[in-house]
Amino acid sequence: MTTDTALTAEQILIAAEEVLRRFGPAKATVVDVAREIGVSHSSVYRHFPSKAALREAVTQRWLDQAHHDLTAVKDEAGDASERLEHWLTTLFAAKRKKALDDPELFATYLVLAEENSAVVDAHIETLVRQIAEIFQDGVERKEFKPAHILNTARAVFDATAPFHDPMFAASWSEPTADARFAAVWKLVIGGLRAGA
Repeated sequence: MTTDTALTAEQILIAAEEVLRRFGPAKATVVDVAREIGVSHSSVYRHFPSKAALREAVTQRWLDQAHHDLTAVKDEAGDASERLEHWLTTLFAAKRKKALDDPELFATYLVLAEENSAVVDAHIETLVRQIAEIFQDGVERKEFKPAHILNTARAVFDATAPFHDPMFAASWSEPTADARFAAVWKLVIGGLRAGA
């Protein structure tokens, strides 16, 4: 049991995730989250002013978990092409792991993501900007041919959507998923490389 004074937003978000996993987004309530932690629902409302704000924060936390690993990959030393491939494979692996390891929670997050499209849009913008940084580095190193940085980054993101957009999650467990990714990567990198 947590005391109201020691309660943190992170504890509430962890409890909310568990409640969402157990009851689903349609039935989970703030009272359920409070009960999970052992506090009053008013204690939860001190951190999150509404159920919608709590659900938005849970969505943000879920999406942000991918940013940490991807930022580290973006900032690695070495060839831009290798970093970009590593970045895309890391994104695919993270999304596939979430979808396959905990399909019920993944389905819950898809519902929450639809409710919080501004949070999802900001997440996508962050991902596209990370691709743009890698691409720009590749242009400066003369690995990649010059092109509009953000437009190219968005094109790479869109071209690889079958491997990170949740609407394609059903295909991620297929035996051909990795081979399909490798084929798309070959086309993408062929289009980006200088002298191609």
